[in-house]
Amino acid sequence: MNFFAILSRYITRQLLANFFIVLFAILGIILMFDTIESLRRVSGREDVTFWFTIQYAVTRITKTVEIVFPFVLMVAAMITFWRLSKNNEFVIIRSTGVSIFGFLYPLIIATFLLGIANITLINPISARMFELHETLSYRLQSRNPNAVLFSSKGLWIREATNDGKILLIQAKGLRQDDDKSVWMRDVMITELNETAQIKKSYNASFATLDGNIFHLKDVKVMVSGEPVQTLADYAYETTINVQRIKENFIEPEAISFWQLPDTIQFYEKAGFSARQHRMRYLNLLVSPFLLIGMLMLAAVFMLQNTLRGSAIMWRVVISIVTGFTFYFSSQVVYAFGINGYIPVWFAVTAPTVMIWLISISLLIQSDEV
Repeated sequence: MNFFAILSRYITRQLLANFFIVLFAILGIILMFDTIESLRRVSGREDVTFWFTIQYAVTRITKTVEIVFPFVLMVAAMITFWRLSKNNEFVIIRSTGVSIFGFLYPLIIATFLLGIANITLINPISARMFELHETLSYRLQSRNPNAVLFSSKGLWIREATNDGKILLIQAKGLRQDDDKSVWMRDVMITELNETAQIKKSYNASFATLDGNIFHLKDVKVMVSGEPVQTLADYAYETTINVQRIKENFIEPEAISFWQLPDTIQFYEKAGFSARQHRMRYLNLLVSPFLLIGMLMLAAVFMLQNTLRGSAIMWRVVISIVTGFTFYFSSQVVYAFGINGYIPVWFAVTAPTVMIWLISISLLIQSDEV
């Protein structure tokens, strides 16, 4: 059997095993503290069950998965490389003529596939769990066990239609009690033409959004130059649905990777800025390459022919400090992109390109030694 194929499976299996051990260990610790904090918050509440508390803590933990994902990969890689160096396996592998990049090649492939699984499988689950956590938070606050979505701040959405009209939809309050319809009060739908002049306005004291149709109650229809028309009921067709209204109240991080392209198109077509959503989408696309950068950064510090004594501790500390420094620096660059000071693509890709360049240059130097 091919030696390189056996070697690839061996080191890849070690990396993945260490990754899942570190991931579940960190998430377990976070879940323990979140559960304790949740129990403290609901102490004395007879209307809150223990099962509700567990759900509240579990759905909250998904928000931290994406944050710790690169660091978990880096720590797992450090453990893997340290064991290979400690047992002199790395020295034996290098003695067979395998370069550092040849050694890292199967790990890079595995890390890239892990990143793809993260954005295509784990991210949609995290987004759904985040939405559920927001629902549970509102149920805890409102003491309503059936509430799903509520906003006392109201709703303001701008929608561009295919026939050239622009709709401004306002509601002073809304509430969702199931997954199919939204209840609203004091609703106003204003139709504007291409020059932003008001064509028609619908004022309703109450409305429900069922599918893509607003069912307006006690409606006053106002058209310029015509008397006000009063209707008991009116069905107004729109392209807005329950999902779009939900997205109006949540951060881009709570929108699934698969839904982000449609969300970006919707906001841009409606005339809103989709910068945050576009940055979020590009950030997810770049994330597998970020994981590879963290893998190579761990290799820079931990892949050595000899690691003995205090040198190991120093390398672990330096690598962790470097990883955290890189993370916070990338967040600063990301903030500049969110505020429009630098282009979106630069804010998303620059940190990853930087860690790639630094890691590759240091690995080339160590490979020549």
